[in-house]
Amino acid sequence: MKTIKNFLKDESGMETLEYAVIAGLIAVAAAVIYAKGGTWATTIQARLENAAAQS
Repeated sequence: MKTIKNFLKDESGMETLEYAVIAGLIAVAAAVIYAKGGTWATTIQARLENAAAQS
């Protein structure tokens, strides 16, 4: 029981988890913006297509 309590009190990995959650939210926001097909999405798509054509 003491081991479980110590595990629940340990906050050493929380900072990494917070950064991962923030990065995930940014990725979701970028995907939503890209899916809407606005100017930003068409610009990124054109740049990716140009980069693929040069490879």
